[in-house]
Amino acid sequence: MTAVAVLAALAGSPGPAQAEQPYTSGPSSTTDGHPLPPGWRIDGEDGARELVWRTPKAVPMGDARVEFRTGDRLLGAPKPARDGKTFRLALGGTPPGQLTDLQVTAAGRRLDAAADDTHRSGSRVARMPAQAPANGVDPGRPGSYRTVTGEYDLDPVRLPGFDTPVEMTAEVVAPKGATGSRPLALFLHGRHDTCYKPGSEDDVTGDWPCADGYKPIPSHLGYLRDQRLLASQGYVTVSVSANGINAQDWEAEDAGAQARSSLVRQHLARWADWSAHRSSAPAVVREAAKADLSRVLLVGHSRGGEGVNRAAMDSLYPPPAAEDGYRGPVRWKVRGTVLIGPTVFGQNPVADVPSVTLLPGCDGDVSDLQGENFVDGTRGISRGTALHSAVYMVGANHNYFNREWTPGEAVAPAGDDFRTDPEQPDPVCTPGAATRLTAAQQHKAGATYIAAAARLFVAGDDRVRPLLDGSGTRAPSADPARVLTHAVGGRRSGGFLPDGGVKVTGARLCSAVDPDPAAACLDPETPGSSPHFAWWETEQETGRGAVDLKWSAPGTAARVTPAEPLSLRGSQKLALRVLVPPNTTGTKFDVSVTDSSGRRATLGSVRVDGLPGSASTASYWAQELRVPLSAATRAGLDLGHVTSLELTPRSQSGRAWLMDAWGWAPGTPAVKAAALPRVDVGRTIVEEGDSGTRTYRVPVEISGHGSGQVRVYVLDPDGGRTENRLVTVRPGSDTIDVPVEVKGDTVYGYDVEHDIAVKAVHNAVVGKHRGGLTVGNDDPEPVITLSPVADRVTEGETLTWRLSVDAPIAVDVWQPVRVLPVTEGAELSTKDVDPQWLMDWSGDVPDPERPLSDASLWVWLNIPPGSTSVDFVVPIVRDQVAEPTESMRLALTDGNAEPLPDGPVLTGTVLDRP
Repeated sequence: MTAVAVLAALAGSPGPAQAEQPYTSGPSSTTDGHPLPPGWRIDGEDGARELVWRTPKAVPMGDARVEFRTGDRLLGAPKPARDGKTFRLALGGTPPGQLTDLQVTAAGRRLDAAADDTHRSGSRVARMPAQAPANGVDPGRPGSYRTVTGEYDLDPVRLPGFDTPVEMTAEVVAPKGATGSRPLALFLHGRHDTCYKPGSEDDVTGDWPCADGYKPIPSHLGYLRDQRLLASQGYVTVSVSANGINAQDWEAEDAGAQARSSLVRQHLARWADWSAHRSSAPAVVREAAKADLSRVLLVGHSRGGEGVNRAAMDSLYPPPAAEDGYRGPVRWKVRGTVLIGPTVFGQNPVADVPSVTLLPGCDGDVSDLQGENFVDGTRGISRGTALHSAVYMVGANHNYFNREWTPGEAVAPAGDDFRTDPEQPDPVCTPGAATRLTAAQQHKAGATYIAAAARLFVAGDDRVRPLLDGSGTRAPSADPARVLTHAVGGRRSGGFLPDGGVKVTGARLCSAVDPDPAAACLDPETPGSSPHFAWWETEQETGRGAVDLKWSAPGTAARVTPAEPLSLRGSQKLALRVLVPPNTTGTKFDVSVTDSSGRRATLGSVRVDGLPGSASTASYWAQELRVPLSAATRAGLDLGHVTSLELTPRSQSGRAWLMDAWGWAPGTPAVKAAALPRVDVGRTIVEEGDSGTRTYRVPVEISGHGSGQVRVYVLDPDGGRTENRLVTVRPGSDTIDVPVEVKGDTVYGYDVEHDIAVKAVHNAVVGKHRGGLTVGNDDPEPVITLSPVADRVTEGETLTWRLSVDAPIAVDVWQPVRVLPVTEGAELSTKDVDPQWLMDWSGDVPDPERPLSDASLWVWLNIPPGSTSVDFVVPIVRDQVAEPTESMRLALTDGNAEPLPDGPVLTGTVLDRP
């Protein structure tokens, strides 16, 4: 039987390769010939097989989820070690032969490789977008109210799934002396280090509570500037601490979204109590204006953004009680959310709560700008009256929206999350570049757009809407930041969408996420990325796409024909969301529509320039372009029955993607949340048993009201294949029926997860989007032994040891062995073994000659399923040099290359050939 080994350097990070038995199969490889990259190995503790990646430099604790992938396929989110350098992922039933093209990513950004910017712009230079005209109202100007500031610190709360209670600490900034009840704005920070050692430059941890000598990092104090601006304008503001969640959310399947929602609602419940009984409130709350819980704005940064989105959802559509950390009545109304560089792992936005999503153009943490889904993901879900705005801020990074994450302002160590190589500075985001904002500029711009959302969603001032809905105006308070916006919802109607039933000619309908470059909207090899095409749980998605236009000469129209005619009646303009490659200029189109009688009208022309971008930015972002519908009215078109949209390129050549097009009219309609069914996927853990076959079902709870549609993705635990189907759901129904057949045996195996992922399609909301059935191995781990086969040989022969298990196995068993220094006599050297063998097994060369134990020979041997042993063979070369008897020592080790305390150390002896 052929041996399979993973090699790792004993000094520093693990080594470079995985190898088949080298003397017969050549280069180091896995079972189907693909090497493991440097830093990777397969490990096992108590029989649980894990894929391990170690990096010499710690990965900072951030909001983007660290993920292991094989190409475009998601393997899972690994668990971090405390040092931030080692990440472990349970492999379950994944065969080793599928561990090819291994990647470590966070929000689409490679952590194990540098971005390839060799073709970042060619002759194109990143240029600052032109300054937009000033809006008539500037929400960034301070108001007239004096403010009061203070903290409250209540008893911590226990949240489901978390062992350690979570703090109930918050900072209040409120108007002083204001009459009547005032709207409440609640801030929730994102995932960051939790503790720091005063006086140190980089001593931070993710512990909770903090160890002796360490202090909590006050992330919740990072929004004081934003709070003071809102408080001066008449809002009561509170920023809550979530360090206890940050320290534990790596254990949560949803990365802490439900826990953060529970924490937010725990605080809102206290404020509801205090509004009713002022005497019971903390001093700072009594001193502040009374909060009006019928007008609540939730502001969340990064994972805090996903958390407040879930809190808005849970306030309308209650979650399963067993998962929820707040089970009281809802005594508040969320009027809107502001999501700053948010994560959206579930891709489950709340369609009927208005939102503004800030997308930082130089985000080095949630770098794929996946928060765009809080806009795109609401289309077609519900009534469509809630405005969902994306605010793209050129030159902003992730951290500097929070002063406690900003170097020079934070009390704890802090840094720029956009990391750049000094030898190859990023042309867009390196500090000092013309397109990069300073921390002060960024924070001022962020505060302005938070205030704009408050003024529109809570105060109902439609005069600030043009700052948020793609109308192309600016707030002077945010200068010099260049800010672009687009939106869906509001008073938009119709909707040319690249989804099922649409026909496209003169262009192609592309898929947002697809492993086939011919089907994907953006080739995976393209430098840079698009927020619209950010990865989710699967390597291919149904229903997410765009219209891809590519032309080498002007004049050929791309036509989009929906399945049914659309109504643009009552609209003033047609609003298109179009993205073009970064750093391009002068892309032009004529825009035309046709009605059901065949009448056609050219509405006008549009021009769009690309955003500043590089290989490290997500700058393929759609800009909103508008053309009046007056030409269609003059031509007598029936705008109640529009059958097609045409884009005719007028520039010489180019590339563009149409995300959608809508009838647009000014104004902000009242929003009333629809009664919708809610889907939550649970997890059941069962043991396989010793015999027989049993069928279990993935636990899914459907609550709420009405009926809707979701798409269910069934993830194959073995091959990574994904099947999906559209399902109609109703409360209490079992329409999401995913049976799992479990066969009992007495053969050792690994735990296997049979998972599904669910996404809302129409008239539904999804809470916990992923779960499944975990089948636990209940058979004892085999006893592994190492024994000699040929341990006394002559030059030119082979030393051989046999790794064995004492019982049959159903899975790959991995066990490391290490060559140790000899304790007496002469040791075999690097020139005593076959040089190709040495290279294949250690990645090393014979020169300079040194003891074999200095050649980093730490080898992971594999016994494949159905086998009981594998041989480790060391070929000894025959030379003409007279030498004494030499030897080598071999031992079983743990996952850190330390010999097992009770394991034997075996010696192989080589005699000189006479």
